[in-house]
Amino acid sequence: MEIFKEFKFEAAHRLDHLPEGHKCRRLHGHSYRLRVYVRGEIDAKTGWVMDFADIKKVVGPVVERLDHAYLNEIEGMGISTSEGICVWLWAQLKPHLGGLSKIELWETATSGAVYSGPEAK
Repeated sequence: MEIFKEFKFEAAHRLDHLPEGHKCRRLHGHSYRLRVYVRGEIDAKTGWVMDFADIKKVVGPVVERLDHAYLNEIEGMGISTSEGICVWLWAQLKPHLGGLSKIELWETATSGAVYSGPEAK
């Protein structure tokens, strides 16, 4: 069984490595939508894979670090594309969120990335 919890944050960035004149090279922001998936067996006693509140306890503080932040200044972020943010999020969450199976990140209503960790290559 796979469950998910959704989070939202606002953040700004620049993609300095892009060619001169590319719109994403300029400072701009996004209203990001993050969906974190956890896979596991349904516990016979509780009837759930994991308490959604437990997911929020792990993911919430990480999202708070990103909310209204300049992503280029986030330690360890690397290139702050949707893909790069997913990889960074995975590194932050995986050690603390057992069963983490997938991250979906939308940077606009129609564009984003899905990441299932380095082992899924």
